[in-house]
Amino acid sequence: MTSGSTVLFLAHTGQVSGAEKVLLDLIDEAERRGHDTVIACPNGPLADRIPDTTRHIPIGELGLGGERGAARGIAAIRMVARWVSASRAVRAIARQPDTATVVNSLFALPVATLSRPPRGASWLVHDTMTSLKQRLVVRYARSAIRVAVSVSDATAVPLRAAGLPVVVSHNGVQWPVPRLGGELHSPPVVGILSLLTPWKGHRVLLDAVAALPDIRVELAGGSFPGDREYVAELHERASRPDLAGRVEFLGHTDASSALRRWDVVVSASTSPEAGPLSVLEAMSYGLPVIGTDHGGTHEFLADGAGILVEPGDAAALAGAISSVIGDSDRRRALGSAARYRVASRHDISETLPELLARLTS
Repeated sequence: MTSGSTVLFLAHTGQVSGAEKVLLDLIDEAERRGHDTVIACPNGPLADRIPDTTRHIPIGELGLGGERGAARGIAAIRMVARWVSASRAVRAIARQPDTATVVNSLFALPVATLSRPPRGASWLVHDTMTSLKQRLVVRYARSAIRVAVSVSDATAVPLRAAGLPVVVSHNGVQWPVPRLGGELHSPPVVGILSLLTPWKGHRVLLDAVAALPDIRVELAGGSFPGDREYVAELHERASRPDLAGRVEFLGHTDASSALRRWDVVVSASTSPEAGPLSVLEAMSYGLPVIGTDHGGTHEFLADGAGILVEPGDAAALAGAISSVIGDSDRRRALGSAARYRVASRHDISETLPELLARLTS
C-alpha cells in the first residue's frame, strides 16, 4: 500500500481485550505510516480509545455474546441480521480500490464477505480454530479471505488444513519495561488477566488456589453480558469456605497496574490461545508465568520461559503455583528467561510494522 491509502478495520465487539489492544496498536502504526484509518465496531470502550483522526463507523455487536440454550438460537438470527447491516455500512469504503480491509476477529469475517472488497480481506487470527462454529464461519467467509495472518505457529495449523493462505506474524509488547517481582507480597498473590468467559479457565484457577490456603488470587478483566451466569458462578465459588476472603475481582484493569500487584501470573485457558497478549506482558516484566500447554501459550513459555501444565488440571496448576511461590531462585530464573524471549522475539517496535505490512501488502 502507498501512503495516503485507506485501511479499514472490522471488529466484532466494542469491548477491549488482547485482540483489541493489538488492533489499536495497528491503527496507530497505520497512521504513523501516512494511511487514512477507518474502524467499524460497536460503540463502547474500543471506540472510545481510537484516535481522533480515525473515522468510526458504529455497527452492532457481531458475535453471539455468550447466550446459551434457546436464547442462543435467537441470538444467532440477530447476529446474521447485524452482519448484513454492518456490511451495508462499510461497503462503499471497502470497495474503494485503494482500501485495504483488515478483519480483526472471526465474527467480523462475514461482514467482509458481504461487503465484497475487490482485493479481498486480510484476517488477523487471534483465536485458534477448534470448534465447528468457527469452521462454519470460515467456510462461509473463505472466498473473501485474501490471507490469514496467524499470531502463532500453532494457530496456523488448522487454518492451513482449511485451505486458507496463511502467514505467521507474532504479537509484540512494549520493550524495554522495568522488571517487577522480587520479594513476595504477604500473602503471595496469583493473578489472571483475561475476560471472564468460561474457556479462559478461571474456575480451574480458583479450584487450584483453594488447595493453597496461604495464597490470594486476583481476577482482572471484564465480561460480556452473555457471560453473567458464568461470572455469578465464579463469585459463588469464591465465597465458599476454602476460598472466602482470598479472591478479589478487579474488573477492567490496566495490565501494568495489575501486574504490579502479583507474584505469579496464570493463563489457565482450557481451549488453545492463539497468542495471548497478557502472557507476553507478564513475561516482559519478568514475572513468572504458568500457562496451559497448548496453542500460542506453549510457544511463548517453552524451553524455560515459563511453566506449562495440562489444561483443566487444577491439581497440576496448584502444584506449579506452590513450587514457584516457594522458590525465589526459580522465580528469578523464569523471569530472566521470559524477558530475554520478549526482547529477542516480541519487541513491538519490530513486530508491529511487520504485522501491518503482512495485513496490508
